[in-house]
Amino acid sequence: EAAPHDRRSAQPITVGTEDPASLSCKMAATAPCAATPAAAPPPAAPLSAALSGPFPGGRVVRLHPVVLASIVDSFERRNEGAARVIGTLLGTVDKHSVEVTNCFSVPHNESEDEVAVDMEFAKNMYELHKKVSPSEIILGWYATGHDITEHSVLIHEYYSREAHNPIHLTVDTSLQNSRMSIKAYVSAPMGVPGKTMGVMFTPLTVKYVYYDTERIGVDLIMKTCFSPSRVIGLSSDLQQVGSASARIQDTLTMVLQYAEDVLSGKVAADNTVGRFLMDLINQVPKISPEDFETMLNSNINDLLMVTYLANLTQSQIALNEKLLSL
Repeated sequence: EAAPHDRRSAQPITVGTEDPASLSCKMAATAPCAATPAAAPPPAAPLSAALSGPFPGGRVVRLHPVVLASIVDSFERRNEGAARVIGTLLGTVDKHSVEVTNCFSVPHNESEDEVAVDMEFAKNMYELHKKVSPSEIILGWYATGHDITEHSVLIHEYYSREAHNPIHLTVDTSLQNSRMSIKAYVSAPMGVPGKTMGVMFTPLTVKYVYYDTERIGVDLIMKTCFSPSRVIGLSSDLQQVGSASARIQDTLTMVLQYAEDVLSGKVAADNTVGRFLMDLINQVPKISPEDFETMLNSNINDLLMVTYLANLTQSQIALNEKLLSL
């Protein structure tokens, strides 16, 4: 279960960093570190447009459930002996919010002294994602675990080349306190010029959002909380229509009760709610019962025809496969 992010309990996290030359060598996936001191190489060309300007949306990250599901799945499928998994966060940015809609895992190896990330794999995966969703850009990266380590600073430095002020998302898959804590941070350099520099990770507010199609999956997953076996079957189309109709009926009953309480004086009238209800009523088309029944029957006939053609096509494909195997 995802725990809501509480900004009151979150404090900035400060982690020391190393010199740029050492950092660039440790981040290389295959190239060895040079023996003699050398100037840091210029930053790689960004894979996406930079997130320009101050952090939008009042420092709020809008997170979709498919991202959390992908992170947990990659953690469950991690290599043997791997303590955590990391990956790239994808999404969109506008002047009102930062929305994380997708992600993919990135292979990496960690030891006590260094961390190696397969940057070529990350670039290729992002190029493939751009072909499917051109509007999604790199927003930052994620890691499983409940804390930020010194290795996280090295990885964060790499993602700083791909996106200005990248987001770092942590997902506590160890379920400390019986909850999966989810936190987001942005970094800021700190320290005395000419001395050892550090990085401060400032927490952001995480807000969980979803599309209508994602809501169906979330509702189905939530039902497993009340199942002793933690397993629940998929609902048929007719069952989903029945459940949606029942929810609409419950909502209408609640609205009707509110209107009756306002008319009887039990509840003070709210002009905002009244205007919203009036707009909702005006959106309902005026149609006679006969016309509505005709439209409904027409849609049902179309649905039955599509179902029949789909079953016929499936039968033809199965028959063709059997003939080819003879």
